[in-house]
Amino acid sequence: MVMRFEKLLRNLLCVALLLGSVMTGANLAFAGTSGSNMDAVLVVDVSTSMNQSDKNKVSNEAMKMFVDMTSIQANKIGIISYTDKIEREKAMIQVNSEQDKNEIKAFIDSLQKGAYTDIAVGVKEAVKILDAGRDPSNSPIIVLLADGNNYLNAASGRTQAMSDQELQASIKEAQSKGYPIYTIGLNADGQLNRTTLEKIAKETNGKFFETSTADTLPQILSEIFANHLNLKVVPITNFTSNGQAQDVAISIPNANVMEANISIMSQKPVEVKLFDPSGKEVHIPSDQVRLSRSSAYTMLKIVKPQQGEWKLQVKGVPQDKIDINMIFNYELQLEMEPVASKTYQAGDVIPVKAALVSNGQKVASPDLYSQMKATLLIHDLTDQKTSEVAITNTGSSFEGSFTIPADHKYEISVKAEDSSFYRETQPLTIDASAAGSGTATPTPPPAGENTAPEEPFPWLTVVIVALGVILLAALAFYLLSVWRKANKGFIGQIAIEIVDEDTGDKSNPQYKKLNAFKGKVKLHQLLQLAPEFQETDKVVFLPGKNDTLIIENRSTCRIEKGGRVLDVSQGKELKKNDRIKISLSSVNKSVFVDYIV
Repeated sequence: MVMRFEKLLRNLLCVALLLGSVMTGANLAFAGTSGSNMDAVLVVDVSTSMNQSDKNKVSNEAMKMFVDMTSIQANKIGIISYTDKIEREKAMIQVNSEQDKNEIKAFIDSLQKGAYTDIAVGVKEAVKILDAGRDPSNSPIIVLLADGNNYLNAASGRTQAMSDQELQASIKEAQSKGYPIYTIGLNADGQLNRTTLEKIAKETNGKFFETSTADTLPQILSEIFANHLNLKVVPITNFTSNGQAQDVAISIPNANVMEANISIMSQKPVEVKLFDPSGKEVHIPSDQVRLSRSSAYTMLKIVKPQQGEWKLQVKGVPQDKIDINMIFNYELQLEMEPVASKTYQAGDVIPVKAALVSNGQKVASPDLYSQMKATLLIHDLTDQKTSEVAITNTGSSFEGSFTIPADHKYEISVKAEDSSFYRETQPLTIDASAAGSGTATPTPPPAGENTAPEEPFPWLTVVIVALGVILLAALAFYLLSVWRKANKGFIGQIAIEIVDEDTGDKSNPQYKKLNAFKGKVKLHQLLQLAPEFQETDKVVFLPGKNDTLIIENRSTCRIEKGGRVLDVSQGKELKKNDRIKISLSSVNKSVFVDYIV
């Protein structure tokens, strides 16, 4: 009881401190998004109409390459394959290891073709996946690989008008939530529906790419990856292999490169060696250099590479064409210094200064700044005109000025770039219009103006009110915690297979997305309330911590994991990829459940 009381006091103290900071007008600072991490959903049309567009499943290789380019630092990736329904889906998982990447790539390899196609289905589900699993501090993106055509199943009753309406609603939702959709149109058979794919990209602030051969997909996805993170694809070289080791120069321009992704496009296997600026060979793979291979590419990821000239040796099959590109990952932002808060008018000169920042600290790196150029971007919100003015690179910042040309409203920002990346500051609004008030701050009244007699401060009233607020806040906190427990969302999905123990017949896996449920879900619900499975009404799933699932059993069913019977009457935690067997007592059938995150 004492410990509970002490815990309550600590909670009340936290609430009191929070309320105190609010009541005294304290400012709370929140860290902004870094923009270097992303939440990506890759969506691919797997209808049979894509057989001609992508005979060798290069789209799979391209998606795997996209996965390999992401850094292992809190990026999230989800996968959707669709026809006229969702065929397979992998809810967004956080990429924290090479094992996580391998899991996603193995899922991509498992995708199978199906009949019919309805593009609205894929786009709608992509928006749902981002809603359910995205990290607000990450940059969202959807990549859609399709030919843009619909082939609807007449027996389903679905019409083109219905699909168009659903697609437009999903586009609007993506636009309102800031989810850019990059579309890649595969046009190998000349039947590309360019209009639909261009519309999706344009209205969501994404980009449209077209290709007549799936072999260019890895390059296109490299460009999408770079564009979305304000990076640039750096062409290194392309050559025809002579069957011997050929030297390729790799330049690391500064010490702020977090990762260097070197992609080697080749239709045949290649052998690679890497040498650091001192000439020492670097072991591949190692903690510093990660290696990924597929049938379409070989990728090296150098983690925190030393600045200087590296050497890559590539040995390919004679006459094989090899194309090498590089993308750098930077943990950098560009921030503009605050502008004086006052009322502005035409003719005023506003000094502008911006600097590169990493983890909240200005970057002091002359090597980083040496090759960069910066411009001041000026958008006249009154006339809807945009102009650019070059500003000075001082070696540690970018400096210039903006002279207000007219009594208009403006939005200004600074963009800095070199050959491998670019960054842009958050825009700043300057209101010099006649109707505007600039950024003026209230002026305090002159001293001595208020002559009213000073009254004693009502300490007793403040204390009573504060205690009442604290108690109400504590009660609200308790009720909120109860409500959250009852409405906690699920992560991922489960796959269900039903086995007839008498005949050995097994059903096809049924994938049940859990994010449609809150608080808890009964197995009987997931089995569509079939009467023969009535006893599973007392087998319950609850959301657990750290993306786990809790199973509780109050039925007469027997639950096994790895051949061992589990006592789950008080709950048992299921982790990612756990598989359990639930043996029914009323019928000679078993239900196999796989938890997929």
